[in-house]
Amino acid sequence: MTQPVVLITGAAGGLGSALARRFAAGGWRVAVTDINSDGLHALAKQVALTTSEAIDLRSPANCRELLSRVLASTGRLDALVNAAGVWREGPVESCSEDDFDLVMDVNLKAAFFICAAAIPALRESRGGIVNIASDAGHQGNRNAALYCASKGALTLLSKTLALDLAPDGVRVNCVSPGDIATPMLDFQAERYGNGDPVGYKSELLALYPQGQNARFIRPEEIAELVWFLCQPYAEAITGANLAIDFGLSAGK
Repeated sequence: MTQPVVLITGAAGGLGSALARRFAAGGWRVAVTDINSDGLHALAKQVALTTSEAIDLRSPANCRELLSRVLASTGRLDALVNAAGVWREGPVESCSEDDFDLVMDVNLKAAFFICAAAIPALRESRGGIVNIASDAGHQGNRNAALYCASKGALTLLSKTLALDLAPDGVRVNCVSPGDIATPMLDFQAERYGNGDPVGYKSELLALYPQGQNARFIRPEEIAELVWFLCQPYAEAITGANLAIDFGLSAGK
């Protein structure tokens, strides 16, 4: 089949599921993966999925196995979207090694090795990669050094891949959202809000330039930008880090 194929990681999450819906609505075949098998089953009730694999991408071998399965099922790959991510916050001196490994493994290592596994197929299709980074990947966020480090590394990985793969016609870009209205944000507020998740979110919104009109971005808005970047008519855009954050990272 010539119908294009996208592989979305972290597809059981709020952003990942929005991405799956957008690409399916656009007529693409949608392959998804997440460590959360129940979440993938729920997604399959909303979207006609081509393949769905519950697998831990923190293992390079698992990344290669996933690509092998996707290609065996679809015969091609036109876009890879890395939407898997985890959040931890707190002062550096209280960061545990387990949290360090989790954040770096999910946010950076998994993306690195799934990109590596996907590159041969993307060379054939002259396709593209979109990595979901963050405003925290190009500016400091207080009490989020670990997350910032992981997303900053992901941003520069994307730029380097863009340079390396440009001669092959493969495009690589970053999308850097601000806070997204997803279960991940709810988790942050519940875990780190000191018993006041509403107050936690209010403090985040207070940083936005919109003042009383500030709101969190919807996952569907980010999915629309990612969709655009994966289209052939966006071939001039590569090596970009596109902020979608209501101007949060524009300055003070």
